[in-house]
Amino acid sequence: MEDTRKSADSGEMNKLPQRIHKKKEKMKRNVEQKEQDEMFSINSKRSDREDSDSEESVYSGLEDSGSDSDDEDGFCHDDEEAQQDNCLNNGDCGKKEEYDHDSSDEEDIRNTVGNIPMEWYKDFPHIGYDLDGKKIYKPIRNKDELDEFLEKMENPDYWRTVTDKQTGSDIILSDEQVELVKRLQRGQFGDGNFDEYQPSVDFFTKDVMLHPVTNRPADKRSFIPSLIEKEKVSKLVHAIKMGWIKPRRGEDDSRGHYYDLWGNEDSSLLARHRMHLPAPKIPLPGHQESYNPPPEYLFTDEERALWEQQDPSDRKLPFVPRKFSSLRQVPAFPRFIHERFERCLDLYLCPRQRKMRVNVDPEDLIPKLPKPKDLQPFPTTQSLVYRGHSSLVRSISVSPSGQWLASGSDDGSVRFWEVSSSCCVKVVQVGRAVKSVCWNPNPSVCLLAVALESLVLILSPSLADREVILASERLLAGQQEAGPTDAVGPVTWADSEREEHNHGIRLKIQHPKAIQQVMWHAKGDYLASVMPDHSSHQQVFIHQLSRRRSQNPFRRNKGLVQCVSFHPIRPYFFVATQRSIRIYNLVKQEMTKKLQANSKWISSMAVHPGGDHVICASYDCRLSWFDLDLSTKPYKMLRHHKKAVRGVAYHKLYPLFASASDDGSVIVCHGTVYNEENVWKLCEFIKKEGSAPLGEIFVLFISNDNRMIPLWKQKSAHGDQPMIWDYHVVLLHVCGESEPVVYDLDSVMPFPCSLELYAQHALRTDHSIKPVYHRSFTHEERRRVLEDAPPIVPPDFYCRSEVISRKDLVGG
Repeated sequence: MEDTRKSADSGEMNKLPQRIHKKKEKMKRNVEQKEQDEMFSINSKRSDREDSDSEESVYSGLEDSGSDSDDEDGFCHDDEEAQQDNCLNNGDCGKKEEYDHDSSDEEDIRNTVGNIPMEWYKDFPHIGYDLDGKKIYKPIRNKDELDEFLEKMENPDYWRTVTDKQTGSDIILSDEQVELVKRLQRGQFGDGNFDEYQPSVDFFTKDVMLHPVTNRPADKRSFIPSLIEKEKVSKLVHAIKMGWIKPRRGEDDSRGHYYDLWGNEDSSLLARHRMHLPAPKIPLPGHQESYNPPPEYLFTDEERALWEQQDPSDRKLPFVPRKFSSLRQVPAFPRFIHERFERCLDLYLCPRQRKMRVNVDPEDLIPKLPKPKDLQPFPTTQSLVYRGHSSLVRSISVSPSGQWLASGSDDGSVRFWEVSSSCCVKVVQVGRAVKSVCWNPNPSVCLLAVALESLVLILSPSLADREVILASERLLAGQQEAGPTDAVGPVTWADSEREEHNHGIRLKIQHPKAIQQVMWHAKGDYLASVMPDHSSHQQVFIHQLSRRRSQNPFRRNKGLVQCVSFHPIRPYFFVATQRSIRIYNLVKQEMTKKLQANSKWISSMAVHPGGDHVICASYDCRLSWFDLDLSTKPYKMLRHHKKAVRGVAYHKLYPLFASASDDGSVIVCHGTVYNEENVWKLCEFIKKEGSAPLGEIFVLFISNDNRMIPLWKQKSAHGDQPMIWDYHVVLLHVCGESEPVVYDLDSVMPFPCSLELYAQHALRTDHSIKPVYHRSFTHEERRRVLEDAPPIVPPDFYCRSEVISRKDLVGG
């Protein structure tokens, strides 16, 4: 049978080229070009399949299986060839049978082992069994690695050749199959004609239908209680009453939950993790723990005395070894509970994971401090000593011009000194201990406020030119208003007597209680006084010199007031109590912010000349720095002093602040506060570092004649509302190759920001705003950088700002 089958196959192979040639001639005559290509591809694929089947029959042993698959394939070829001949003769190929080309993905059922791992047949010469139960032998593979490499280099179809695990034969993938694999690897659909973005069909709609699908009335059983359910419930109730069914009891949470940290660990899994640490084990008992230890483990009298004198943590043994004649005489261990507790601590506190230690040099973690020469000028040596008071000096104050210094002492005198020469130019005897002195900050007047017990004296020392002295006298010549004074009651104003007037005393303001501090407003017309007292709500008074009236701004004080201060620019009033600082808006008469100092007792505070920063000292050796635009909590906490800090102060021009303590030291610190007036610091840095050519740096001033310019994206603004400034200063870096950038220290935009983005979001256009808000621009090129000049800001310009609505800005 095998010889007959092989001869038949060889005959078919000999007749195949003649048939293909005849078919090609017929297709050229009777079929169009498209149908010709399709028929040629079909015949070529069939010939390849017949060749491959004939070759596989030699090696795989599939022909010896006795199956009829080859015979069926042969008959199918004859039928298909006859059908194609009829189609070519008749010229009617448009009609095709439905099952001529079956594209179903059926498995190759020649190997009937099923869905099992094919590695099971690794050591056998066969790879499975056919339908008749005969073995399917593996193809002969005698290629070594060198043959595989040569085939890989020479065979152009090597990259698309895969091995069939079921039959062990090699299969060459077609172009369609390769394209299918690539599409699946890219995460695409297998069918290339499938449109994954086709519009979806909404089968359901959210609209309520006018007419329901069915209008059948509800069943009677839907609103009548079920008798069957009633019978079931009654049986369950009866079973519970009889005790046949017991309800589940909830867990008692009062006893608490306890967790075993090391109980659920699987040693086989975690042991393979090299960073895992197992639970610490109890050391095994030794000879010293035996009830009958050897004599060398027993303590002598000297060793026992030494053991008792040692600290428990220094002892080698936590117990004293003892000897008993029998185990029945061993008493209970007195340290059993303590030992179990220490064991629990070992398990609880032991680290459960090994952590890698980073080898870092400790010196690298210390921030590099700037060089002292870069922070100059600042005081370095003691140059002058002001001597003259015979008792304790309570307070000092410097005039706005910086030429004069006033000091108040317990000897009952107020002395005026020349700062540059430490020469005392004037002494005013007030008769009582001076608690506080404060010079009027307005340079157009020359006045000094002195607080002694319950009295505030206004002195005119006449240490200025004639115009300033006359302006001071005109300010003090105001008439007293009866209404506000009657309302306050305890505060009375009085002119000085003739002898006091000759000493420079002009006014007396009598208070109900002892005064601790006096503080002037920046304009010089208002004066605040502090009288700490828990039992009274009259702890703070604000006085106006021009009208000679006083008022109590608070109905009640929340805490003991320690000190007060006015905002240098805005109508804000700072009130420091023992633990917090409250900021009040005097125009709106409401509290705007509360700063938490995190200190036990605040002693003093100081407001930065820019108004955005506050520093306060406390008796618990702390110094708290607040950034009002950042948070209500301290921006920095300094602990430089060892004893209570009594006073703090900012420098009016330089970025310095000083603190004085009971330890007898005064520490001067460098603290830079960046704002629009400190843009020149950036220019100074660029000049020093040489990070950019000076010809590319411009300082841009934005203002107008009305001193009202709107800017958006500012830190002090709310949301998208504009901020109205009287002027604004930014730094502009123009480079020929790259895009110009803007450095704005008060903007929430990126730092630096591109000029186009800054103009679009921060400046915007003037077409949609009122003419009164139109802006003008001017710039200074390198002058401030080269000459080290101070900030180019007119002296009458104040950093005034406010937030307005879009309606007020646009109009209408």
